[in-house]
Formats: sequence, C-alpha cells, structure tokens
Amino acid sequence: MILRRARADESAACARIQWDANRVSLPFLPAEPFGPGILEFFANVLFAENEVWVADEGGAPVGYVAFHPGWVEHLYVLPDHQAQGVGPALLAKALEDGTPRFLWTFQKNTRARRFYESRGWRLVELTDGAGNREKEPDARYEWPGG
Repeated sequence: MILRRARADESAACARIQWDANRVSLPFLPAEPFGPGILEFFANVLFAENEVWVADEGGAPVGYVAFHPGWVEHLYVLPDHQAQGVGPALLAKALEDGTPRFLWTFQKNTRARRFYESRGWRLVELTDGAGNREKEPDARYEWPGG
C-alpha cells in the first residue's frame, strides 16, 4: 500500500469507496442510490474544498481521507481492506502537520468511535442529528494536535 495525493479523476473511485463502506458499516443510514448526485458532490465539493489522499493498492484506491485546516471531513476504507492498517495510515496523513482537528461521526458508528478514541481523539459534543443531512445523532471529536 502506498499513500498518495488523489488525482481529480479519482473522485468517482472515492465516492464508490464511501458508498461501499456505508452499505456495510453503516446499515442504519438511508440507502442512497449511487449516481450523479454523489458523483457531483465528490467532484465539485469534496475534492474542491479538501486535500484528498488515497491508499493505493495495485494501482487503485482502497481508502481515502479528505481534510482541510481544522477538520477531517471523510475517512473511508473499502470493507475488504478494513482492519489492515489502511485507516490508521490515512488518518496519520491527515494529522501529520500536528495542528488540532475536529471531525464528526455518527453516534451509532461505535467502531469508528473506538477507532478515534484509541488514537487520542476526545468527544466534545453529541447532537440529536437535526443539523445533518441524514438526521442521525452524531458525535463531534477533537484531536488536540501534537
């Protein structure tokens, strides 16, 4: 596995990684069909507003992280590549400048919450989900930097 900056033409591959990971790891979320709306968001919003890095295996992305100053926006790994060090490597890339960051995850996503907490992230807020698109209670975490 190598970590590298995502190319603009890989936004669809990253969208597919998130969609596949959500179907397996977040079954409580409403099933959104994979299509033009998702692809447009990735190409025109996520990739435009964030630094995006991929974990590449055999010439194809198997996970990605999207971040910008102060925030880790996305961290997703294909289900078949989870628990193999991809997520920790991507998270380390997002944090390598040592500056504090925040992120959101769903309260029901206990696996992600354990992942972040075991790496020094601190829970700072729980919500009822009214402020997110999915209307699912979420949790905001802070990494203090270092």
